[in-house]
Amino acid sequence: MQFIQLLQENMTLALVVFGLLGLCVGSFLNVVIHRLPLMMVSAWRQECSQFMAEQADMPREHTQPLSDIVATDTPITLSTPASRCPHCAHKIKWYENIPLISWLVLRGRCSECKAPIGLRYPIVELASALLSILVIYQFGVSAAGLSALILVWTLVALTGIDFDTQLLPDRLTFPLAGLGLAVNSQSWFVSPTQSIWGLLIGFLSLWVVVKVFYLITKKHGMGQGDFKLLAVLGAWLGPMMLPLIILLSSLLGSIVGLILMKKQGESRPFAFGPYIAIAGIIALLYGSDIVNWYLGMYT
Repeated sequence: MQFIQLLQENMTLALVVFGLLGLCVGSFLNVVIHRLPLMMVSAWRQECSQFMAEQADMPREHTQPLSDIVATDTPITLSTPASRCPHCAHKIKWYENIPLISWLVLRGRCSECKAPIGLRYPIVELASALLSILVIYQFGVSAAGLSALILVWTLVALTGIDFDTQLLPDRLTFPLAGLGLAVNSQSWFVSPTQSIWGLLIGFLSLWVVVKVFYLITKKHGMGQGDFKLLAVLGAWLGPMMLPLIILLSSLLGSIVGLILMKKQGESRPFAFGPYIAIAGIIALLYGSDIVNWYLGMYT
């Protein structure tokens, strides 16, 4: 408690401490971004194999080979197996896994085979550190500030996962939505009533758009994870921030989409979740200032 009080009284020290903590958390988020989709695929394979084996009309000679294949899958969690180079299987030593520093010392290459290490790893670590500093600067070392860190860190993980796989895992969005309702039961960001309505309106606003788009075009224009993510942000920030989040995410997504179309020469599906997450972080940190500035233009 004395250390927490010290951080509350010394903002400079608090920013340094939480910046370093953000670097460490960013290193863990890199693991989550890489491994959580693999864990999901492994679970889906097991569930599909079990489901097929339980069907009475499926001959065992057809389902057993599938079960045998799935049984050989290597178990994977966030902690096992140990991190290795995907090119040469070199086991990553602890001093090769120091956030940001190791990547710089190794010059972005494996110490064994010299294969390049993805630029995403230091970017996630640095982004987590900078965002942690901004959150603490904005909210202080408080219950609201610490809970906002959890929101921002999870949004960083969701952004990385969606960029890589176009998935927004329920095992992250559902607990995050519940946590948003819980923290706002104490009115840390918005009132409990606003939190509940934010969740409902956030979900339904995109859900309705997707359903209408499908009725008109017979195509799915957006994944269900996107409106679950908007529901999460509504639960945390309330319904009044949803228009700003939708506007910012649409602008960011449109700009990036146009750049990709020009670069690739054709329209391709791309993840929209990252832009919702980025817009949500902006709304969390500066949403009130942006809204007040906008309203002030007409008064």
